[in-house]
Amino acid sequence: MTATELRHDWTLQEARELFELPFNDLLFRAQSAHREHFDPNEVQVSTLLSIKTGACPEDCKYCPQSGHYNTGLEKEKLLEIEKVVAEAQAAKQKGASRFCMGAAWRSPSKKDMPYVLDMVKQVKSLGLETCMTLGMLKEEQAVELAEAGLDYYNHNLDTSEKYYSHIITTRTYQDRLDTLDNVRKAGMKVCCGGIMGMGEDEDDRVGLLVQLANLPHHPESVPVNMLVKVKGTPMEDVEDLDPFEFVRIIAVARIMMPASHVRLSAGRENMNEQMQALCFMAGANSIFYGEKLLTTANPEADADMLLFKRLGIRPEQREQCASEEQEVEAIAEAVEYEATRHMFYDATRESA
Repeated sequence: MTATELRHDWTLQEARELFELPFNDLLFRAQSAHREHFDPNEVQVSTLLSIKTGACPEDCKYCPQSGHYNTGLEKEKLLEIEKVVAEAQAAKQKGASRFCMGAAWRSPSKKDMPYVLDMVKQVKSLGLETCMTLGMLKEEQAVELAEAGLDYYNHNLDTSEKYYSHIITTRTYQDRLDTLDNVRKAGMKVCCGGIMGMGEDEDDRVGLLVQLANLPHHPESVPVNMLVKVKGTPMEDVEDLDPFEFVRIIAVARIMMPASHVRLSAGRENMNEQMQALCFMAGANSIFYGEKLLTTANPEADADMLLFKRLGIRPEQREQCASEEQEVEAIAEAVEYEATRHMFYDATRESA
């Protein structure tokens, strides 16, 4: 039994008081909570692949994939399944335990769902955990993804409900909460966090963490992103967030959601090793790994492993104890895929 209680009744005032603690006291509390639930020297490693880039109809002001802004990003169609599987295999070889796939959609279309579902099955057969972010999901779409074997669904709240309309107008905060509810009802795990440094104030950061911590179930994974300012988006000139403030956000997230993986996500490219080390000390225990995070830079994999070595950190290993029956089933699925692969179209080419 751990001393840190999993709570779902945080008040804004309680969260503000955490943010106001002296820095060393805050990190001590966060590290103590972290050690109750996790090995302090293990970090879960994920790789993220954009399976469909650009031309998104949403107007998220931070996003280079929005069709509303001219960021020079080339529009791409849905990647063919073989390319996705090859990327997943490469990610596993480099130490990733989870493979995340993201598509720049408002929500997945009916014609794209069969390909998305097959991607999940093929990546899953490699022994990787699977995660997807495809925009809003209807109940039936969430059920289909769960039945295909999807482990995690990512759908960030981005910021507080109060500040949300300053960032996005093409979907509501409730739309996002409804998708999270559909994911939960389908039996999948939730990956949900936000983006810091978008011009929000401390109350907005507090509000986001309270919203996340007071969900009926804490997200199993909480990505904390630092805004990556992209030329051509409305946020290209927003003021930088103080690095110590970002570390505080990590620490408060760890205290309020002590059993969740807190992911040091976008923006790591602009963090020096010392700042990343402080984030790990504050309770971050998950990262995205590789050269690109959807469309923005990420520290190279080798650099991450060198930092891990210097800090005495090791990648978290996913237990893989497949039964003989599961292995036979996986082999049968692979044989069936080979026999029917001619039926799948190359989604990177223009259709007639």
